[in-house]
Amino acid sequence: MQPYELSLTAAADAIRARRLSPVELVDSVLERIEEAEPHLGAYVTVTAERARRAAREAEHEAAQGRYRGPLHGIPMALKDLIDVSGMATTASSRVRAGHRATADSTVAARLGAAGAILLGKTHTHEFAFGLTTPQTRNAWDRGRVAGGSSGGSAVAVASGTATFALGTDTGGSIRVPAALNGVVGLKPTYGLVPRHGVTSLSWSLDHVGPITRTVEDAALVLSALAGHDPRDPASLSVPAADYRPAADPDLTGLRVGVPRTYYFDNVHPQVETAVRNAIGQLEALGARLVEVDVPMTRYIQATQWGLMVPEAGAYHEGSLRTVPELYQEDVRILLEASELMSAGDYVRAQRSRTLMRTEWARMLEEVDVIAAPSVPMPAVGADEETVTWPDGTAESVSDAYVRLCAPANITGVPALTVPVGHDAAGMPVGMQLLGRPLDEPTLLRVGHAYEQTQPARGTPHRR
Repeated sequence: MQPYELSLTAAADAIRARRLSPVELVDSVLERIEEAEPHLGAYVTVTAERARRAAREAEHEAAQGRYRGPLHGIPMALKDLIDVSGMATTASSRVRAGHRATADSTVAARLGAAGAILLGKTHTHEFAFGLTTPQTRNAWDRGRVAGGSSGGSAVAVASGTATFALGTDTGGSIRVPAALNGVVGLKPTYGLVPRHGVTSLSWSLDHVGPITRTVEDAALVLSALAGHDPRDPASLSVPAADYRPAADPDLTGLRVGVPRTYYFDNVHPQVETAVRNAIGQLEALGARLVEVDVPMTRYIQATQWGLMVPEAGAYHEGSLRTVPELYQEDVRILLEASELMSAGDYVRAQRSRTLMRTEWARMLEEVDVIAAPSVPMPAVGADEETVTWPDGTAESVSDAYVRLCAPANITGVPALTVPVGHDAAGMPVGMQLLGRPLDEPTLLRVGHAYEQTQPARGTPHRR
């Protein structure tokens, strides 16, 4: 196994034991970038010399016994919505040409303090307003979508061109590409990870979180990111925590909710089979399965779009009126649609969210986690715009990918996607675990327990 193939946890253990140096790890990942990036298009920019300098510094610190923790010397990538002082934050858009950040975002500063090494910025669907990231190809099949909007981050982790990465999630933008590329993606509780210095899509739905190779890796990154920052008005005042899950896979007594409604409606049969098999594995580990009815399902997508579109329109109002031609057509149309929505529409969406949060809290009193598909189908072809289900229902690809992820953004509950197999074409399938607000430890425990029953995952062979 090459160093670029190591999980964060394995690389950290090797660095701490002096079996691997940060320089060796960073050089291996940069070589992998040179090999894979021309075929995948995950990065907006690669900061190779900056990374090599940081790796030498980390190696020197380690030699002096100044070990900062498990992220020390670990190469990572940031979605190109996340400010790093002196670097461009383009949001993969011509609108941001020439923009340069004057200070670090909170998450970039915290990762830097933990010793993580920046490799570069990864592509997003323009301003995170989309579910495919058209600039980037799927790590398993270049003819298929990467998922979005954090497609670059997910492909970088899946392909070995970053040991971990950060994404943002407004309607599934961490979980969708993570599921489609066979890696782990965590959308934390709303407000747990500060968003100061992160370009917004929809302020009341935006989250920042990690994309990693394993659940334990995600826990290590979350431990570095979480914590209050008064510069983010939504930031929660919660104590620092170590989210690393215990090694014991026993789930005896844990209640796993299995939805009767919504989450298994219009889902690809091979996705349903893989997810139900994974749920059966949780039961084999001691969990008790409890059927649940998902509340207010008919309002989920209307509420998601009713919140997201007006908030995005408000953020882009100035540039949409002065330089509309610089936006990609799909994003510009969505932003222009915001002008057709009334204040009453937005208020009704807010009321719906309040009711939904209450009903979800009641549902989560009955179970400890909910297990369901992350997305209804694997990665589709890059030129596919719609999917037709067996009952004849047609759905846009974007609506299909957001459908099962949106509830966690509306309610703010944490959600974790974990790889649980592949379809007949070899494309990854993800299972989503959802839990109570601030109960990331339980999600990580369950995901880690499942992961321990599975063979180690390698880097995909490019097709």
